[in-house]
Amino acid sequence: MKFGMRKPSLMKSVKARTTGKIKRKIKSSVNPLYGKKGIGLITNPKKAIYNKVYKKTTFSFFDLFK
Repeated sequence: MKFGMRKPSLMKSVKARTTGKIKRKIKSSVNPLYGKKGIGLITNPKKAIYNKVYKKTTFSFFDLFK
């Protein structure tokens, strides 16, 4: 498990910002549970717990400027 600052990735940042509203609308219309809080814990509990701990133990480079 990582502690401290996450290494910034320009490619991942661009990918996250360009995945648009339309794609999310389509996914949520097909799957009514898509994007709802807590569903990740039901579908894949190991990954959900890992991500929760990772988010709490690391911080972003951009968090330094907030």
